[in-house]
Amino acid sequence: MKKENIYPLRDNVLVKLIKKDAKTKSGIVLPETVSEDKPQEGKIIAVGDSKEIKVKSGQTVIFAKYSGTEIKINAEDYLLIKNEDLLAIVR
Repeated sequence: MKKENIYPLRDNVLVKLIKKDAKTKSGIVLPETVSEDKPQEGKIIAVGDSKEIKVKSGQTVIFAKYSGTEIKINAEDYLLIKNEDLLAIVR
């Protein structure tokens, strides 16, 4: 399944998660699997057809911590998130 074949409906947005590895003060990189928190930042891949949606494909957004439905496409992690759970656009 290609990501181009997924089109969110209504007020849903498809977001690709941006994973960041944490680094300790001494410079040791901790992979995401060590951290219990899931990422809260992602890149908009596709948007639904609602007129309420103010984001566009390609923008980076911050979303609510436990929002969305997790899906895997070609071994990549994505979220289908409701527009109301998007908190900010990163510029």
